[in-house]
Amino acid sequence: MEVYLDNSATTRAFPEVAELMTKIMCEDYGNPSSLHIKGVQAEQYLRYGKETFARLLKVNEKEIFFTSGGTESDNMALMGCAFANHRRGRHLITTRIEHPAVLNTMRYLESVGYKVTYLPVNSQGQLELEELRRAMTPDTILVSVMHTNNEVGSLQPVAEAGALIKRMNPGTLFHVDAVQGFGKAKIYPKKMGIDLLSASGHKIHGPKGVGLLYVGEKVKIQPILYGGGQQMNLRSGTDNVPGIAGFTKAAELLYEHYEDDVKRLYQCKHYFMDGIRKLDGIRINGLLPGKNDGEGTAPHIVSVSISGVRSEVLLHALEEDGIYVSAGSACAARKPQPSETLKAMGIERTLLDSTIRFSFSVYTTAEEIDYTLRTMYDKIPMLRRYTRRR
Repeated sequence: MEVYLDNSATTRAFPEVAELMTKIMCEDYGNPSSLHIKGVQAEQYLRYGKETFARLLKVNEKEIFFTSGGTESDNMALMGCAFANHRRGRHLITTRIEHPAVLNTMRYLESVGYKVTYLPVNSQGQLELEELRRAMTPDTILVSVMHTNNEVGSLQPVAEAGALIKRMNPGTLFHVDAVQGFGKAKIYPKKMGIDLLSASGHKIHGPKGVGLLYVGEKVKIQPILYGGGQQMNLRSGTDNVPGIAGFTKAAELLYEHYEDDVKRLYQCKHYFMDGIRKLDGIRINGLLPGKNDGEGTAPHIVSVSISGVRSEVLLHALEEDGIYVSAGSACAARKPQPSETLKAMGIERTLLDSTIRFSFSVYTTAEEIDYTLRTMYDKIPMLRRYTRRR
């Protein structure tokens, strides 16, 4: 049996997405900037994509910009706004548990003269609003907080943070990395005080290499790519029509069955957590106090620290039986250093290198979870004995 439980890294595309993309690449393959009928046909897919995402986010079509993925969207939001607003201030705020696409961009901005405050999180992996309030200054031009943590599934108080920011300094921009949250939660930027929002296609059963950035119409931002002036001169480059259409189709399908899908993801999560708790030496990370069922966390992510077994060893042991999981963020998984998210949460040093992330999708079945649990029941005691002997 093959069991894919690494859906926070990427997801299997919906068949309808692959079918539509193939049609566009083989039939409607025109450049949307061309004036002939092939170009017009291609441009219609872009227009429909903007209309669809504007409807889902309850924003205006002209506020939707397509990118090459979440990383570009994050870079575009942070650098574009920092450079465009530097005369108002050079102070930026983010958290210690952000995705590398945000953290490394912030470090770059520090290297060119910006000051960045990295806020701590509590033991559940959540930002405390009082920390944000204390960090805000008249010089703060932008705050970036992720919606859903990609490693432990903690949900950030995005709406409350947006209200706090606008109350303290209406001119401060608020960026939300919603790459893990989009499609799993209803996110409405205008209602939640969000000025910029990033999302990605391959996290929601769409294609890789495409994402979006919502940019509020009053946001002052400058391009980070220069070229032919596509997308209102903000994001140059030939539009990825097949990718955008596939991303749009995936979002439509998710939202069509949103309530049922989210309920099913939580059922998978609860079922898996109940089973994993039968093992000794197990810690599930990011759970809220008094909510052992995972309420108040992402529906699709479970982070488990397993004492006495290194995460990389268990990952490959499960792989031998066709089970695919992750030792952390896929964008940093090949790097040997411990997780910044787990360190920020105060996880014991002995568990930093013993944590596995399981992430589910609408394709995950109870049979697959049962198989995974049986395999872990068998392998973990054996791996612990081997570790002790060494």
